[in-house]
Amino acid sequence: MEEIILTAQGRAKLEAELNKLKEVDLKEIAEQIKYARELGDLSENADYHQARERQAFVAGRIAEIEYKLSHARMAERNGGSEVVGVGSCVTLQSSDGVEGYEIVGTTEADPLSGKISVSSPIAKAIIGHKVGDKVSAETPAGGMEFEIKKIS
Repeated sequence: MEEIILTAQGRAKLEAELNKLKEVDLKEIAEQIKYARELGDLSENADYHQARERQAFVAGRIAEIEYKLSHARMAERNGGSEVVGVGSCVTLQSSDGVEGYEIVGTTEADPLSGKISVSSPIAKAIIGHKVGDKVSAETPAGGMEFEIKKIS
């Protein structure tokens, strides 16, 4: 199984989601099930079946988050480090212009927000490098070359 890496921010986000699922969503679903049961015949009660399906989904998500939190390795924030690593915010110069990325674990990846997975081609290419280093990466869009301009 792939190693789970979380930044402090990613861990906090998962913990908040877990808390909401347990403290809010499960209670709402229990109320929906109770109400649906009061309507009578459960065999043809769409509200009841929908609430039970949602309950199963939420229980699955809770189990998934609890697993990730209990098995994750915390990324040591490289803020201010001279070398790119998980948790680093990096500014790269390419022929397409300047791009900023934060290197995060696969669980936290959100390319549209500039958070790229440690297992992405760009992250793999720049991890371990310093400001001024020129690196290349083979991405789905083709080969790309970058210069590392800033690490924070």
